[in-house]
Amino acid sequence: MILEHGDARLALRLDGREDAPALLMINSLGTTAAMWDPQVEALAARYRVIRYDTRGHGRSSPPRRPITIDDLGGDAVAILDHLGIRRARVCGLSLGGMTAQWLGARAPDRVERLVIANSAAAIPPVEVWNTRIATVREKGLGAIVDGVLERWFTPAFRERNPDKLATVRAMILENDPEGYAACCAVVRDTDLHDDLPAIRARTLVIGGTEDQATTIAQSETMAAAIPGARLARLPAAHLSNWERPDDFTALLLSFFAE
Repeated sequence: MILEHGDARLALRLDGREDAPALLMINSLGTTAAMWDPQVEALAARYRVIRYDTRGHGRSSPPRRPITIDDLGGDAVAILDHLGIRRARVCGLSLGGMTAQWLGARAPDRVERLVIANSAAAIPPVEVWNTRIATVREKGLGAIVDGVLERWFTPAFRERNPDKLATVRAMILENDPEGYAACCAVVRDTDLHDDLPAIRARTLVIGGTEDQATTIAQSETMAAAIPGARLARLPAAHLSNWERPDDFTALLLSFFAE
């Protein structure tokens, strides 16, 4: 399904019964809606799972202008509006977790429950993002993909799962370099620390104890700032839903069913 929203074209995927409770899942920087493949079968048995390629990723259009977290949050709200969904459970990872924070704080009436996974309210330093943007624009995503995979997965996982690593590599390389660079700028420029106390939905923060991209300390900071939030630690690096898929899925099912 394709949704035209302003100057964006958003590619959606729907799984599960249409009359089931809605669950909106928001992908990380550099992935697509397929990043949720390890979870979707179990989740779709209970929920109407709504996945989409974040603007600039996969089959969604690359931005034609600089974008901000407000644009990405507005995309998520537009998807709910288009599908006639008043409130949804929301799960986002990394950049998707930033969008999820935005929704929880700035569109609180649309969020039933909130999961923020392997994310942070801000991810400095600026210089790292500027370097990555310049590299991708000059040399393409192939120039950074190996370094990304090293940060996203522990050495043991990479050694044991070459097929899964190849799948994620292909997912990264599928993206438009300009779209990826635009979303790098979103991460660079976003700071949601002041928004966290405004989140009122019951919230679960999932952090990876081996995560180098968004550390467990950053997860702890978020959980402490969001009223009533709970923190779950997984022995994983950044893409914890791939490295510990069964544990990640179990956390979601248990939390949403409470």
